[in-house]
Amino acid sequence: MKPTLLILAAGIGSRYGGVKQMDAVGPSGESIIDYSVYDAIKAGFGKVVFVINAKIEEEFKGIYERRLAGKIKTAYVKQELTNIPVGLEINPGRVKPWGTGHAVLVAKDFINEPFAVINADDFYGIKAFTVMGDYLSGLSNNDAKYSMVGFQLKNTLSENGSVSRGICEVKNGFLTDVVERTSIKKEGSQIIYEENGKKNLLDGNKLVSMNFWGFTPLYFTQSEAFFRTFINENANRLKAEFYIPYVVNQLINKKEAIVRVLESSDKWFGVTYKEDKLQTQQMVKKQVDEGLYPENLWRE
Repeated sequence: MKPTLLILAAGIGSRYGGVKQMDAVGPSGESIIDYSVYDAIKAGFGKVVFVINAKIEEEFKGIYERRLAGKIKTAYVKQELTNIPVGLEINPGRVKPWGTGHAVLVAKDFINEPFAVINADDFYGIKAFTVMGDYLSGLSNNDAKYSMVGFQLKNTLSENGSVSRGICEVKNGFLTDVVERTSIKKEGSQIIYEENGKKNLLDGNKLVSMNFWGFTPLYFTQSEAFFRTFINENANRLKAEFYIPYVVNQLINKKEAIVRVLESSDKWFGVTYKEDKLQTQQMVKKQVDEGLYPENLWRE
């Protein structure tokens, strides 16, 4: 059974200033999504499911249906406030969906095999897809043997502003804890994050999650239970986020799953900020020049 790739592409890009999911970074107009799907196909994935925002649905499908037709199976699901488990009531003051954990959950009716989860705006590279594809291919649908690709923190920073990363603790190759840190940035020769107005140091060699996770369909049942609890406990917190690392930590602490860490030494690049685009274009061109990708990714 070929694994599925789930791409989280519902963000509108407030820091970026536009819809970065579809922005061209390749020499023939390719987006980062194109390179991720291309790598996934080479790594043996059989389907791609896009989680998108209703505001970009028509334009998004118009681009990727044409490019991917005949190359890989595709499906689309919208991340909306109304796309929640049956029986849940939400605070009418809530205006945005609940982040990455919710984005995965809305895809449950579209995935019936082991699957990987990635961000639409992060360039992971073929090595990450290969190790993840190999791992997922050995799982059954009810296995609670999950995985993630870990990157060194120093290889994942933007020169143009702060980023959010899942800081990982690893023992004997397995994840023991992951904490979502926001406002991470370089300050001189140091890497810091800010919390409650206080600056804290981080080790650049620390492994971080770039939201490249490997799950089985069992994860949907597990995360839905946590989501129900989360909604009830955070009814009055109108900006509360339901992150994937929150679910993963719960599963690890309750011994309901294990998470194998698959490491990548590649340098991350992506488009968190508008200023990141030029550097990303240069990095893609370098890989094209080195023969890692064709100049026109989808040319017949």
